[in-house]
Amino acid sequence: MAAPEERTRWSPPHDPWDDRAVPQLFAAYLRVYEPLSAFDRQQQQYWRRYVRDGRVVTPDDGPGRQRTSVLEALGAGWTRLDDLPDEAYVMEGDDTLLVCPWNLRVRVAEAALNARDGVPAVLADAFVPPALAGLAQKIVSDWRSGARVLEHGTPRQHEQISTWSVPLRWFVLIDSEEREISLEPGHKVLRYRTEISKARRRAHRALSVLRRSVGDVPISEAVEESARWLEEFHPRSVVELDYGGLTAILSDNALAEDDSPSLVAEGLQGLAKGDGDAATRAYEELVERWRAIQLLERCN
Repeated sequence: MAAPEERTRWSPPHDPWDDRAVPQLFAAYLRVYEPLSAFDRQQQQYWRRYVRDGRVVTPDDGPGRQRTSVLEALGAGWTRLDDLPDEAYVMEGDDTLLVCPWNLRVRVAEAALNARDGVPAVLADAFVPPALAGLAQKIVSDWRSGARVLEHGTPRQHEQISTWSVPLRWFVLIDSEEREISLEPGHKVLRYRTEISKARRRAHRALSVLRRSVGDVPISEAVEESARWLEEFHPRSVVELDYGGLTAILSDNALAEDDSPSLVAEGLQGLAKGDGDAATRAYEELVERWRAIQLLERCN
């Protein structure tokens, strides 16, 4: 298996941007890369120019770049949300580019509005000033408006983020054989990449097993949500589960021996066969493993 840093069919181009001063974000990422044909003509031209101009940011450097861009765009007055640039992660396919847009403006806007939900007005205004809240509401409304949908298609968020853990439902989408790993000092990588058609089949198969075995419990609902999310994207897309900054807190042995996707598969197989003990053992081992990682957050 080729190391992630080598230029393979699905490896992103080299990115000249680097900022080692940005603190590590201990998070994992689930991304969908769509072919250019999934975008309208104007967007296709933009992304081709984006790649041609050497602006592509690698997944290694992207999280830091995103935080820097957000802080710079918001500015002291919290009014420069519109200035966030259109950027993306990029893969090279057989005959086309595969693009995972960041959609930072919408992500920050939605986060700002969610931060105000259920919070007293005084506290809400302290956390998210009214100027930012108003701008955020406009950006989200424009993103979801009928006119925009007619012109650009259904809005899609291409990246999900999980801090200090990998959600168990993400492992349903991938197979252990799809792993790419590098333990090179200063450049540790653990990620899985698969065709979206495979990820969809796995999600629907898991959902069927879960519903028959345990009914509509939270894990079933979570897998169903992931399955619905995948349906939003082009059928020739690629799904990537990237351990991201979690590789910085996991030992080389832990990364090399990680078999979380296999444990999820074993648990589902146990449920499908009516072997509750096997399913329970796999589930408990998986939960205990990731709970230990989550506890590191309290020590940080």
